[in-house]
Parts: sequence; C-alpha cells; structure tokens
Amino acid sequence: MEQTMAIPNQTSPMRKVLGIRDFVLLWIGQGTSMLGDQFHSIAGAWLVLQMTGDPLALGMVMALSGIPRAIFTVIGGAITDRISPRKIMLISDFVRLFVSALMAVQIFTSTLQVWMIYVYAVVEGIMGGLFGPASMSIVPSVVPNEDLQAGNSLTQGTSSLIGFVGPAIAGAMIAVFHNEIMGMAAAIAVDALTFFVSVVTLWLMLPERIENITRDEPKSSNIIASVKEGFGYMFKDPVLRMMFIMIALANLCFTGPLLVGIPFLADTRFSGGAAAYGIIMSGYAGGNLLGIILSGVLPKLNKKLVRVLLVVMFASFGFGIIAMSWISAAWLATADLFILGTLNGYLSILLITGLQRVTPKALMGRLMSMILLANMSMMPISQALSGAALRWSVTSVFVVSGLILISLTFLMAFSPTVGKLGDTLFSDSSK
Repeated sequence: MEQTMAIPNQTSPMRKVLGIRDFVLLWIGQGTSMLGDQFHSIAGAWLVLQMTGDPLALGMVMALSGIPRAIFTVIGGAITDRISPRKIMLISDFVRLFVSALMAVQIFTSTLQVWMIYVYAVVEGIMGGLFGPASMSIVPSVVPNEDLQAGNSLTQGTSSLIGFVGPAIAGAMIAVFHNEIMGMAAAIAVDALTFFVSVVTLWLMLPERIENITRDEPKSSNIIASVKEGFGYMFKDPVLRMMFIMIALANLCFTGPLLVGIPFLADTRFSGGAAAYGIIMSGYAGGNLLGIILSGVLPKLNKKLVRVLLVVMFASFGFGIIAMSWISAAWLATADLFILGTLNGYLSILLITGLQRVTPKALMGRLMSMILLANMSMMPISQALSGAALRWSVTSVFVVSGLILISLTFLMAFSPTVGKLGDTLFSDSSK
C-alpha cells in the first residue's frame, strides 16, 4: 500500500513556530513589553517638557539614555555569549520594571524631580544596551533553523505594528486624563506592568536549551578582543567603513530633530498636544512598517541602481526634514514623516540584508553590533544638540539638518567607494 504520511511536514513555518511553547511565551512577553516602551517613550518625553518647558532638558535625558545604550550594545553581545540571552533579558527587564514602577509612584505623589529622571535615563540606557543583543540572540535558540525566518518575521512584524499603533494609543491615553500629569503617571505605570509580563514569560520558558546554546566560544577569547575584531573587520573594508559612516551621519542629522524636535513642535506649534505627538510618531512608524513590507514584495534591486537609490533617498530625507521647519498642521507633519518612515524602512532592510549576505557567519553578531552602534552612537549627540538649538531657533534645527543630508547626496553621487556598494553588498557570491 502506498505511504502517504508526510502531511505534517506541509505545515506552514508560521504555524510551526506558533506551536513552539517557548517562542510563543517570548513573542507574547516581548510584544507586550514593546507596547509598554511606546507608552514610556511618549509619556517620558512629554513629562520632561511639562516639568521644565526646556527642550535642552529633553535632549539631555535622551542623551543620558543613548550614550550608555550605545556603549553597552557593543559589549552586550559578548556578555550574552558568556551568560545566556534569557538571563540577560530577565535581569534587564526586572531592573527596568523597578525603575518604571518607582517613577510612576513618584509622579503620582508629586515627588519626582528632574535630576531623578536623568538617573533613571542612565540606568534604562545601560539595561537597554544589554537587552538589545540578547533579544536578537534568543530567537535562534528557541526556533529550529529551518523556521528561523518565520520566527524573525513574526517578531519584527509585531515590533513594527506596535511602533505604528503604540504612540497614538499612548498619546490618546494621556489626553483622556483631565490632569495630564496623572495621565503620564498612568502611562509609565502601564510600562511597568508590561515589564512584569515580560519577566513572567521569560521565567516560564524552559532554560535548558537556551542556557547552553552559547557555551562553545573559546575560553581564551575575551570581550575586548572580540569587540576589537569586529571593529577591525568593519574598518578594514572601505565599503563597509563608508556604510558605517553614512549611517552614523544620517542618524546625527535625523534622530535629534525627530525625537526632540517633534515633541517640542507638538507642545508649541501643533494643536492636540500629546495626542498630536503620538499620532505624528505613529505616522513615522507606519511608514517604516510599509517600507519593510515593500522591501519584501518589490522586485530585487539591481546592484547598479544602489547608488541612484541612495542619492534619491538621502535627498528626500533632507527635503522632508526641512519641510518640518514650516509645517504647522499635525496631519501634514504625519504625512511627511510617513513618507520618511517608508524610505527608512525600505533602505534599512536593503542595507542590512546585503550586509548579512557578505558577512562571515563567525562575525555576524559583531557586525550587527557595529550597525547598531552606527545607529545609536550619534543619537545622544544629535538629541543634545537639537535640544540646545531649539532654545535658539526651531527653524535652524530642521533646516541645518536637512541641508547636511542633502550635501551627503553629492558625496554619494561621486564617491568611487559608494559606487562599489552595490557590487559588494549585492554580488551573486557571498564571503
């Protein structure tokens, strides 16, 4: 009789990963926590502005969080390899649960002071830096290799979706309260609750496989040597070095105006206050989500068109940022950032995918850390500079940043190294 018992193998990869107990726990816990992060981001920025009325203070809070986050992102991967992603995530989430709960109580009782927010920002930056590499390392430890793409797609898709809806929900929640301070306290309390959910789900995961998956690294290596090797590989290759510098400069010109300038505009120019701020940031996140989707459905980009795409996109970023200097309606600001988010989402996936194709597997984690560093290292500088400049001229922050981005397009148009980017990242062979 003919054998026809292969039906279970036809189960879709997405359905298979949703049948893995540890992955479902991880997905639920981290998805919930990411929603809480959106509440904290919106409420925290709005709280600083309401307490101080000073955009420089907001820039300083973000810088004090961003600097340790960047530093600990670089060494976080090496620390994770020596302990375990689950343990690092548990420690990080437990500390951030305590900080968020304490902050919420202090807001409710009117005992929170600005210097305390600075301290909390540093602690959250350190814990966030350790958490990032650990969270990127844990999925392969709970999902089989053949289903890893489905697992990553589900987690990244969830993250993008939450980034889209979270800011609007948070802004609306704050606006519902008659007393905005109480609304911000409630939002921070929600963040603490979501960290509790994450801690519980991580605790319930079965640790045997996760705790032992990264124990194979040679004992003779150390964190400093491992980090140096990653830097050395990146900066010896002129194309990868150019890519690192390009990403860093783009973040220097973009993150400060986005993360400091937009809440300041929502507070001083746009009607709707916190609700408008949340909707505008949701527009940017929604654009990112669309860009990620487009990167998966559009035809594969011809490597010869990479330079053209970079020139067009960076010019668009520049003009889009300059437009924020005169936009006075929240809906128009939302549309502008939606377009910029779409470009950012598409370009990010394009470059990261190309980098993953040519990076030796033994260096994959450290090279990903270098890209994270390029994204994060300029954030605190950009945020602090934007906060200081906003005290002098709102227009200058957006115009100067936009002009720098536009000037980078000339470098991309004529640099021989940028011309080789498509050949390096999108060649048919991989290293």
